Amino acid sequence: MAAAFDAEQVRLATRFLDLLDAAKYEDALAMATPRLQQGLAGGKLQQAWEGVPATFGKRESRGEPRCETIEGQPVVSSRLQFGMLALDARVAFDANNAISGFWIVPASKPSTATAKTADAAHRERGLSVGEEPLALPATLTLPMGDGPFPAVVLVHGSGPHDRDETIGPNKPFLDLADGLADQGIAVLRHEKRTRVHPEAFAGASFTVDDETVDDALAAVALLRTQQDIDSRSIFVAGHSLGALMAPRIGERDPAIAGLILLAAPASKLEDIVVRQTRYLARLQGMGNGEIDKALAAIEPQREAVKQLAADAAPGTPLLLGLPASYWRDLNGYDPIATAGLIKQPMLILQGGRDYQVTVADEFSVWRAAFATNPRFEMIEYPLLGHTFMTGNDPPGPKDAERPAHVDHKVLDDIARWVKGNRPHAS
Repeated sequence: MAAAFDAEQVRLATRFLDLLDAAKYEDALAMATPRLQQGLAGGKLQQAWEGVPATFGKRESRGEPRCETIEGQPVVSSRLQFGMLALDARVAFDANNAISGFWIVPASKPSTATAKTADAAHRERGLSVGEEPLALPATLTLPMGDGPFPAVVLVHGSGPHDRDETIGPNKPFLDLADGLADQGIAVLRHEKRTRVHPEAFAGASFTVDDETVDDALAAVALLRTQQDIDSRSIFVAGHSLGALMAPRIGERDPAIAGLILLAAPASKLEDIVVRQTRYLARLQGMGNGEIDKALAAIEPQREAVKQLAADAAPGTPLLLGLPASYWRDLNGYDPIATAGLIKQPMLILQGGRDYQVTVADEFSVWRAAFATNPRFEMIEYPLLGHTFMTGNDPPGPKDAERPAHVDHKVLDDIARWVKGNRPHAS
């Protein structure tokens, strides 16, 4: 019976993707649950499907569908190979075989890069962040011994990430958790809300607090209840979007001991999207005319974000398919100004090969603002990319397909800084 059920899901998922390829978006939406229809209405489905090749190059192939179970939900995944990298199109189903979820995510691969060693000096404990029915599965990685240990909460970058922040064969958050635990620091990482509970965002107006900030604060609160954690020595480490929001997280909870920002944006997100589109177009060898055409498709969306009307409906989809409420939230947030007002020490780390959050456009702004402030420490790693791993030149999305680890120097610097900024008992 299960095989027949899987076969029907494969047929439906294939039909859904065929309709998207034929630009029959309304017919594709008709296959979805009412809630997903509401979430993908207003051109959001078309924007998601057509926006990917504009960023990552023409699609070269669509692989055979495969059945998976992700967080207890039946999902049919199909590999999409673009000019710059591979992505997975995931179609989820409810009990009636209606399509209840649709995501385009970095292609999953077996990870040989992050295999654990038998003599690792750490252990794991399963936890849950937040309250049912919207709780988030989490893993607390602990050093061997009794504690109490200093601890770090990891905060994801953009996209519906798992707790390891898996990108291709690599798992940077797993690397951070294992590497820091081996140096005496506990690490809590959790599934991202947009991955585990995408239905909560379908058709809804939401903010970056709903997506990221509130869960980071809940994770900190959870750590304070663990007997083997030093409740006065809990730090937050954010990557990319998580780094952008780290100052707000510190502002909301002044008892957080310190903030670690990995690949921290300083510019507006809509400007970063345009710069990244231009870089990737050049990397693909596009001529000036082709680049102008690619930018012409996205620059009006940037301007719509910048000129967002005060009376725009909160759920109106804009750049990246995100609602007006999300962009309005970001428009009112200045990470540099917030970082200057809070009291926590901050460690800001930057890869010199990062083409998404660059030294020239982002890290230089942080450095100009805080280079002489003793509350801040800043480190640049010239040979590392966005996930703090080595890669090939020129930097690009294909780096994510190459098995690698977070560089040991990054782990050593974070461990040193956490231990050096651990509050002393009075």
